Amino acid sequence: MASVKVKFRASTVAGKEGSLYFQIILNRKVFRIRTDYKIHASEWDERLAFRGSGSDRTCYLDALRRNLLADLARLERNVAAQERSGGEFSFEQVFQRGEAPKVQKSFFRFMQEQIARLEALNRIRTSETYATALHSFSRFRKFRDIRLDAIDSELMSAYEAELKMTGVSKNTSSFYMRILRAVYNRAVEQRLTPQRHPFKHVYTGIDKTVKRAVSAETVRKIRSLDLSASPKQDYARDMFLLSFYTRGMSFVDMVYLRKNDLKGGILTYRRKKTGQQLSIRWENCMQEIVDKYPDRHPDYLLPILRSDAGSERSQYKNVGHLINRNLKKIGQRLQLPVPLTLYVARHTWASVARSQHIPLSVISEGMGHDSETTTQIYLASLDTAEVDRANRMVIDLIASRFGE
Repeated sequence: MASVKVKFRASTVAGKEGSLYFQIILNRKVFRIRTDYKIHASEWDERLAFRGSGSDRTCYLDALRRNLLADLARLERNVAAQERSGGEFSFEQVFQRGEAPKVQKSFFRFMQEQIARLEALNRIRTSETYATALHSFSRFRKFRDIRLDAIDSELMSAYEAELKMTGVSKNTSSFYMRILRAVYNRAVEQRLTPQRHPFKHVYTGIDKTVKRAVSAETVRKIRSLDLSASPKQDYARDMFLLSFYTRGMSFVDMVYLRKNDLKGGILTYRRKKTGQQLSIRWENCMQEIVDKYPDRHPDYLLPILRSDAGSERSQYKNVGHLINRNLKKIGQRLQLPVPLTLYVARHTWASVARSQHIPLSVISEGMGHDSETTTQIYLASLDTAEVDRANRMVIDLIASRFGE
């Protein structure tokens, strides 16, 4: 009687995933079939009851388990058929009988590999966006994995329709699609699947967004608020103003500013998103905020990370959420038409700069954009006041002809 089992081989590299393989034992002969399935040693269970940490990992392991059980059933059928036929059992003959185990990579598995690759390259934010897109697509699939060669335009159109029906914005849907397309195209490059152009019928552009900027007058009101009774809101206001003062610097870049980045009155840093180096003249208003918080991390310039509070990544995410919650309270207090967040500071700097007739090229360089096209996307939805004034002129012109 043949024995067919799933086995695990741990990696010799600490922290790296090990490999799963099928083992067949018959007449004291051992046959092994390699697969592309990989899991961590802490996740392995001989009963295939894999245990993952985090919802995305659990979804992947659930899908992997289903694939393994299906492959195992096919392999057992082939082995049983080989036994019934009599004669010498051979590895080759098992594979010549009908279906062989499906050991090709699945989409979920391949995307997990891309996320791990990004993490290894220290592109943490990008890896997180990939994980978010994967989780969204997994939910649509009811956490059932899918072969790479089964990704087609009909499936992606159905996914887009599902996103729309559940209230996901057009830009968010496009964001997910662009990430999934990038992963799919990488699989095509590696010749893991033929190019079927599954994204040709879904939207992958960037739609005009709602206004996210506030006026210069609003920034002045935010600055002049008496928040002495609410230290958390006061701190959130300071981080908002500092982002605005530093040409709309993104929060992740603010987090990792080091004390030695500030030399001779010039702050020099590289954007986490693009790697572009930027330099900003350090102004008194910036220094006033820094001086307000003397108890800082020994290495970092701003009062965001603490040296004894756990991982830097989790720290700054938690602090960012806290800042945005308190900024929204400030926005409600001022009855602002848009939720006040750190991202609003970035949009606001671009909007105010444009209102002062600063050239688009200068605004683009100041914000560290790769191209003026990105800056135009920012500005296209920031302030419609000029268009409204033009419309008023047209209406007035018509009205005057009728003596109104």
